[in-house]
Amino acid sequence: GDYSCSFTYSAQGGTNEQWQMNVGVSEDNGLFSCSIWRPQGKSYLFFTQFKAEVKGAKIEYAMAYSQAAVGAQSDIPLKEEEFEITETTVSHREGKFRFELSKLLIVAKPPREEL
Repeated sequence: GDYSCSFTYSAQGGTNEQWQMNVGVSEDNGLFSCSIWRPQGKSYLFFTQFKAEVKGAKIEYAMAYSQAAVGAQSDIPLKEEEFEITETTVSHREGKFRFELSKLLIVAKPPREEL
């Protein structure tokens, strides 16, 4: 549709890590979601920076995780001071981000067309 999600980053280390990115729209087109994660759980990449950006919608909810759920393990969220959320982006916070990222989740709402 009219929505897009992009993920840019800079990282060191890690070999052959498999990552996935999913984008979806709710049935009523009321919500757009974008998730980027490592299905194996924890990433061993040393992230120096990251930014996810949505186009065509405004972020309603976003969360970044240092570890993604796998088996009996749960998602482990980053501390609030490690990243920042604007209307259209989620990104690392310089000097506060601890270089760990394994999952990023964004839920955004497209502008409603008035009748």
